[in-house]
Amino acid sequence: MKSSIKISIITVTYNSIKTLEETLNSVKYQTYPNIEHIIIDGASTDGSYELCKLYPHICYLVSEKDSGMYDALNKGIRVATGDVIGLLNSDDTFTNNKIIEQIAIEFYNNSAIDAIIGDVNFVSKNKIIRHYSSSGWTPSKFKFGIMPPHPSFYCKKELFNKYDLYNTTFKIAGDFELLLRYFLINKINFKYLPILMVDMKIGGLSTNGIRSNIVINKEIVKAFNLNSIKTNYFYLLYRYISKLKQFH
Repeated sequence: MKSSIKISIITVTYNSIKTLEETLNSVKYQTYPNIEHIIIDGASTDGSYELCKLYPHICYLVSEKDSGMYDALNKGIRVATGDVIGLLNSDDTFTNNKIIEQIAIEFYNNSAIDAIIGDVNFVSKNKIIRHYSSSGWTPSKFKFGIMPPHPSFYCKKELFNKYDLYNTTFKIAGDFELLLRYFLINKINFKYLPILMVDMKIGGLSTNGIRSNIVINKEIVKAFNLNSIKTNYFYLLYRYISKLKQFH
């Protein structure tokens, strides 16, 4: 049965009380029965931790200081007991209540795949601003700074044991570095699942203006250097051109 596959969903939160309830309900009302929801709270002071304690579907909850988002994600991965791990940010929601069920079916029917990627929307004030699809994406596009949308990435837990966790020296592009390492360096077996998985609210670390773009470009170059891949800033300009067609 497909429900034999346990899926761990990690939510990292810090003072996210304004959006957290939607995120928690988005997981709570998923139709798939075998979900492990893990909350890693960074010692919030706005009631986020207290809100989480009201949700009995949460399997693991901790509130303590960390050294950033990727440190918190690593904490979640280490305690996860699922066969498959994904994340849902504390200001994001699943697009419908059968998303995890569809992901589980795909892993159940395709035991050879290591990971799944899909599509996400960027949303502002309940309006879709940008549609970010993994359709047609290939690992070769990493050299232009183009990766699949991180919230659509679900992979077998064993990958974290084989290829290591998130690099905590990154502030914004730790997800880029991990996906680069998994897809391009270690050539994991993945499949594109043509469904819209997540609505992402604009305003997170990687979508927060010019300053974040400067940091993310520097960190992308750092990710290439760490993995001994040659690139330059000219290549990275292409990713901004490719984004234009995604906007509504």
